[in-house]
Amino acid sequence: MSEAGDFIDAALQRESSWQRAEEAQARFGPELGSYGASVGAVRGAVRDALRRYRHLGRDGITALSSELWAVPVFERRLAAVVLLQSRLAELDNSDLTRIEGFLRTARLRELADPLAVDVVGPLIAGLDGLSRSRAEAVLERWLQDPDPWLRRSALLAPLRGLRAGGGDWEGFARQAKGTLAHGPGTAADTAVGTQDGGGGLVREAVHRVLADVGKNRPGLRL
Repeated sequence: MSEAGDFIDAALQRESSWQRAEEAQARFGPELGSYGASVGAVRGAVRDALRRYRHLGRDGITALSSELWAVPVFERRLAAVVLLQSRLAELDNSDLTRIEGFLRTARLRELADPLAVDVVGPLIAGLDGLSRSRAEAVLERWLQDPDPWLRRSALLAPLRGLRAGGGDWEGFARQAKGTLAHGPGTAADTAVGTQDGGGGLVREAVHRVLADVGKNRPGLRL
């Protein structure tokens, strides 16, 4: 593991709580471990690492995010998300391949949704020209993917822009209606949603966007 990865991991373990770890383990299941560190501790560990290792450029940041994600521990994976959030300006459309891998293995709203809303969406919004077109093509592909987590993420990605009064509402409405009506893997979507305590993941994402955007833009409808 890299020096920066060791630094973050050690910081997370120092902030561990056996009570929080047990509660998290019961919620996440056996496939994902937990140190029991708080979200604030995760953000603090990443912030301190970025101050300590200022030389990390885009390649270093993306490699560190993969390194953190590779170990199935919730706090490490959340640290990878926070790391990408912190260095959004250095990412480009080619990084969506790496993020897609994260989304396919996240299997948890607490990890997948921040990646979609706070990383994928702002990343694409900051692109233009050919890079923007290629990134939007990736989202269109996600909308057709059998994996409900990818379809959910593609629908949640524009949420920040829409909530702020911008974004392409007509485009979101078209994608949402098309995905709900014709999206593949409906049975799998429902099964995953039932197992983790909610309804279908894709339908839930649409309702979340409608609810969040409707607070400031009540006139918008699908």
